[in-house]
Formats: sequence, C-alpha cells, structure tokens
Amino acid sequence: MKLSNLVGLALSAVSCLALDPVEVKGNAFFVKDSRFYIRGLDYQPGGSSTLIDPLANPDTCERDIKYFKELGINTIRIYSIDNTADHDECMEKLADAGIYVIFDVNIPNASIARDDAKCSYNTMYLNEVLATVLKMAKYDNTLGYFAANEVINDEDSTKAASYVKAVVRDMKTFIKNRKIRAIPVGYSAADVAENRLETAMYFNCGDDEMARVDMFGFNDYSWCGKSSFKTSGYDEKVKDYSNYSVPLFFSEYGCNKVTPRPFTEVESLYSTDMTGVFSGGLVYEYSEEANKYGLVKISSDNKTVTPNDDFDNLKSEFSKTSNPSGDGSFQEDLPHNNCPPQSDKWEASNKIPDTPKGALKYIKGVEDPKGNGFDASTQWACVAKGNDDDDSGDKSTRTGAGSSATKASGSQSSGGSSSSSSSSKKGDAVVASASGALISLALAVGAFII
Repeated sequence: MKLSNLVGLALSAVSCLALDPVEVKGNAFFVKDSRFYIRGLDYQPGGSSTLIDPLANPDTCERDIKYFKELGINTIRIYSIDNTADHDECMEKLADAGIYVIFDVNIPNASIARDDAKCSYNTMYLNEVLATVLKMAKYDNTLGYFAANEVINDEDSTKAASYVKAVVRDMKTFIKNRKIRAIPVGYSAADVAENRLETAMYFNCGDDEMARVDMFGFNDYSWCGKSSFKTSGYDEKVKDYSNYSVPLFFSEYGCNKVTPRPFTEVESLYSTDMTGVFSGGLVYEYSEEANKYGLVKISSDNKTVTPNDDFDNLKSEFSKTSNPSGDGSFQEDLPHNNCPPQSDKWEASNKIPDTPKGALKYIKGVEDPKGNGFDASTQWACVAKGNDDDDSGDKSTRTGAGSSATKASGSQSSGGSSSSSSSSKKGDAVVASASGALISLALAVGAFII
C-alpha cells in the first residue's frame, strides 16, 4: 500500500468522533444536510502575532471553553499553531463542546513576506505549512485552513497574491494526494477598499481548481456602534459578491470605535438579507490585548477570566438571533469568476508560481513534512547556499504543465465597489514584512499538477 494511503487511513482512525465535519456545498457550509453558519471568535490569548499555542495547554482550553459555551459559539480561529505540539486533549474538549477550529498555517517567521514573496515561497516554508496541515487534519472539528492572512494590504502588495495562490494550490494538492478529507482551504483578506473586490475575485478565478480557494474570509470593521445594513455598507458587499461561488464569511469583525461594542451587526449577519451570500463570522477577539478588542480579561497568572460589557452584549445578540430556517437561500451551482485584469491598483500576475521542486516529495506523498514548530524561520531560505529551489527556467524538472489563472470560465461576480471603510483594527495580523537588500534566487519552474 502506498504511503499516502496509509496516512489517510491513519488519520481516519484517530479522528475525533464527537462532531461531523463541516463541508462546502456551493457557496455555503453544511454539516451533513444542514446549513452551517460560523458563530465564532478569533482566539489567540497574548495577541494574534504572539507565539503562544492556546491548544497545546489543556488547562487553558478548559478555562476558556466554559466561556465559549456561555456565548453559544460554534467556531474559533487560531492564528498561530505549533506543528510539533500535542493538541489531542484540547481538540477533543472543543469537539465535546460543539466547537470547530479554523487554523492559520503560518507563523511570523514562516510566512509569505510582502516585500519579497518570491524568496519566502520556498521548500522550507512549504515543509512548515504542510506539516501544520497534516498535524491538524486528523480532527473532524478542523473546519478549515487559511493559507495566509492580510498579505495584500495596499496596491503594491498585490504583487504577492500569486504566491499566496500558489500556497493554496500546494495545500489542496497535498490534501488530495494524501487522501485526507476535503478540508477547506481559504484566504483571510484585509478590508482594503481599493482592491477588496479584486482580491476576492482573484482567489476564486482560473481554470486550475486546485489553485482556487474553497472559502474566503474578510477582516471587516465597517459596522461601528449601532449602524445599519445600509450605513455599514453590508448591503453593497452582498451585491458585490452575490455570484461568488464559495462560502464567504467575516474572518474578523467587531469595530471598537464605539465602546462597549453593541454588536448589533449580528442580527443582520444571520438574517436572510445576508445568508444567501455570507455564512456568518468570527468576532475579534476573545482576550483583551493591547489593541482593546477583547471580550474578556485574563489575569496575569492565567487563572482568572473576567468577561466585560462586550462579552455580555455579544452573548445577548447571539442568544436572540437565530439562524434562518432551511438552507438560507444558498446557491449550489455558481461558476467560478473571471480573473481581475491587471491595473495600477491590481498588479498580481495570473501566472501562478510553480511549486519549488524540493517540496514535491511532500505533496506527492513520498515523504512526510516535519515541522519545526515556533522555531521555524524560512523567509530567506532562498539565499542559503545550495538551496534546492535555486533552479532556473528550462532546467527545472517538470511533473506537469504550468499553473495559470488566465483561462477562467464562468460569469464574473457582480461589479461595483462597497462603501464601507477599511479595517479599523490596528496591529497584530500574522504577516511578515521584510526590508533591506536581499539576494533572491529564482523559484523552480514547472508546476506540480496531479
């Protein structure tokens, strides 16, 4: 039996059985035959760019799950996960509480760097990403993975988009080849008005299904205080993405310009005004950090949790807001959209970089990736002497045709630009940005296609 088959069987054997997996069906999430809406929190005590794995400490999990249950949530997002740690106990406790998890697969020193995406996309980096995917794939309450968070945050950083899309392709191909269940892979986007629509379109375009996201998240802070469906620009977002073919949700929300936060957006988010296009969202964030978005304060000894007014308001809004009956007007057979044309505000290439040849052994199932946890530092591996990604043009070993995003079919999602403002959250997105002169070697040419 092939190694990849053995891995798939092993993962199935140790899966948590308390929850049925979340699946993608059209532009919505489902658990078996029931529509699933994300009602959740961004959860990273210490801050979303702090290297603390909250699921590696069963005492921390038990402490906080009590409050998750009080809020009535069904999903948390983890920004940094240690791919060498044991997460069995925490994931089981979360499953017992009916809670799924979305994992970001990057850490600050092992991520796509905006300033040199080409260099940071290398074999060592993919080893870490795929080790995280493999580590968390055995749990049925793993809802999905984010290939990156807020890499694109202005016009210049759109150049990095093709490298993030390559990571999506590599992750999805790895999952398929390993015979792991179809865990959704997505991207979490900054709410940048100048290229918000182009970003969403780009990650859902092209003739290579493996390079298109399975879900797409917005970090959205446009509803502040007691706003409304129209004033916030939510109505325009629904129009803009009415033909988007995969699930959309808010991967962060909860503007704090008005405090305590009333969370009146909850009623709109789970109403039929939005559920035909959006599938809920994740409130930013559980614990109070320097940027003042927390729902609870955790004592310095990490033993005591004190909910604040934001917590009480969110609890109240969740408790009085039920999901729509039936399927929430989801759409099952929407085609993927056309790729956005290159312009001054959108410089992403529709030619997706080829997988570094050194990483193909992981993606093909020949060898397991072995993560280095929070010690990983991969962004400048391309400058190391003898790096196996130092290969040029026609000399590269090919395993198939190159990946391209240019031959898209299907209808474009409806145009127009939303009226909401850019994210009001400041600070701690897990995206590394490099500076200074660095020698960047060419990536291997020759994509891996099944």
